Amino acid sequence: MILGIRLLSVLRRIGVESHLVVSRSAEVTLAHETDMKVAELRALADVSYAAADIGAAIASGSFRAMGMIVAPCSVRTMSEIATGVTSTLLTRAADVTLKERRPLVLMVRETPLHLGHLRTMTQLAEMGAVIAPPVPAFYSRPQTIDDLVDHAVGRALDLFGLDAGIVRRWGEPAPAEVLET
Repeated sequence: MILGIRLLSVLRRIGVESHLVVSRSAEVTLAHETDMKVAELRALADVSYAAADIGAAIASGSFRAMGMIVAPCSVRTMSEIATGVTSTLLTRAADVTLKERRPLVLMVRETPLHLGHLRTMTQLAEMGAVIAPPVPAFYSRPQTIDDLVDHAVGRALDLFGLDAGIVRRWGEPAPAEVLET
């Protein structure tokens, strides 16, 4: 859940409007992985919707959006999107994002993956989605979990042309090197 939390925080800091859908599973995961309450999470977004609100603005192709990031993305959510079974606002909005040829970034967090998962990812990639597991980049010499989270979130935002200033790029000096010069 820290990926989604950090993503919302960064979007607010860089002035990008955010719309949030929290699935029931995400609410359970939030309770297991953080001390944050759902209301606190919702407060990080500019607009928040109930997962059952399939009539929400983001469920329509006429709603103007840069695209969508599902962070984190479960295999179940990924599978619903791939099959077009849109039982919640989350999967409906993702389906609309693909239909409108906007970027859809899925930060799939589960591992290991079996052949069915891999085929689903292939199907989504063929449909235009970007599969972006939050894999750590050790060339950036992360010192904390926050460094790892920032890199994954920053790379996801890169896919929208948004530079939040939280990614150490390949070939850039490590933070300690920057301080020394």
